[in-house]
Amino acid sequence: MNSPTQANIRDEDIQAYNEDGVVVLRGAVSPEWLERIAGAIERDIAEPAPFVHGYPATGGKGRFHGNLRIWEHDPDFRAFCRDSSMPALAARFLNSDSVNLLYDQLFVKEAGTPNPTRWHNDQPYWPIRGWQIVSFWMSPDPVTKDSGALEFIRGSHKWNTFYQPERFGDTKAHDDYERNPDYVEIPDIEAARRDYDIVTWDLEPGDIYVFHALTVHGAGGNLRDDVRRRGYTVRYTGDDIQYDTRPGTNEHLRSAKFNDGDRLRAPHYPQVWPGA
Repeated sequence: MNSPTQANIRDEDIQAYNEDGVVVLRGAVSPEWLERIAGAIERDIAEPAPFVHGYPATGGKGRFHGNLRIWEHDPDFRAFCRDSSMPALAARFLNSDSVNLLYDQLFVKEAGTPNPTRWHNDQPYWPIRGWQIVSFWMSPDPVTKDSGALEFIRGSHKWNTFYQPERFGDTKAHDDYERNPDYVEIPDIEAARRDYDIVTWDLEPGDIYVFHALTVHGAGGNLRDDVRRRGYTVRYTGDDIQYDTRPGTNEHLRSAKFNDGDRLRAPHYPQVWPGA
């Protein structure tokens, strides 16, 4: 299957993204790119880039490897973020004249790793403000509900709510994220699932979740003993995004080279669309 380009994304996909905050694109990543991504993931697991943030395994079972800003340290991640069809797709979904790379991230749940990914939305973690932010989540593995498929609350990006960031390990401690008085505590969604419009999709290798930075989402553990779940995410921004120095964001995504209100720029946030 040919990978989608900016020109042949369906209007229905754009409409679903805008209205629901999430959509799935089938066959968006070619086998060649998937092979390169899979190799880059193995390299990062073996020799992690500087911002590794592996999470303690629930009950001591399995392994949950995480890392971010890995495009800065691996040529295949860098090429995918900058030279694949993803920047063009981002331009279409964001309806933006230009696109910058925010960062990329790994969430690898090895077979038999029961760690859930708690419900959250992403933008509160990031030192930016604005609306035009999109994430592409993919895996070189088949992804199903029992191996850790993502779940999304449809339309939650329109709630205009920033939830207080929390750890993703087996603790509710907040000492690694500064409290922001404008954030609110996320409700216990698991205890009231019927109150929310929760959607999920299985993925085949090459499929991607496309979702807005304010869409509330989470995932179960990888309960399969025979399948890995190597999640890889790339985040892009559009024309209206500015750097934001508000408290409570991830320190590894901040940069002392930016002042509040600055436009994002290279080398920390390179422009990837239009290309050079």
